[in-house]
Amino acid sequence: EENMRNPSPEDSTAGAAELDIARLITDHHAEAYRYAFRLTGNAADAEDLTQQAFLIAHQKLHQVREQGKANRWLFRVLRSCFLKSRRKKLPLPAGPLEMDMDDIPAEVNGDDIDRQRLQLAINELPEDYRVVLVLFYFEQLSYKEIAEQ
Repeated sequence: EENMRNPSPEDSTAGAAELDIARLITDHHAEAYRYAFRLTGNAADAEDLTQQAFLIAHQKLHQVREQGKANRWLFRVLRSCFLKSRRKKLPLPAGPLEMDMDDIPAEVNGDDIDRQRLQLAINELPEDYRVVLVLFYFEQLSYKEIAEQ
């Protein structure tokens, strides 16, 4: 009865109470690393970004309201870390894009994609565009949700 009148701080985070950092890492490390790799374009930076995101997640785990959406929350932490690290660097000017429309295939089979070439192409994009691609394909956000981000 005393707990009913004076809820403890743990009670206010009931949605995240069952989620701890070990479980978050176990459940989401692989997809977080893949997300970080697509953002950064190389393994070392992706490892650093993933580690940084999990450190922040450990500090702010109480912010997770729904355990089932922990991965989306973690993606936001990753994206935020990535953007903060990139703001410190000078932007590269975008070069002209020359493309022959006849060379674009009508359909692409996902199994036929060379993942290394895909990452190299993503790396050539300005970072703002790279983030939009990752939001769309990894987080599966709508155009409206991407614009809000």
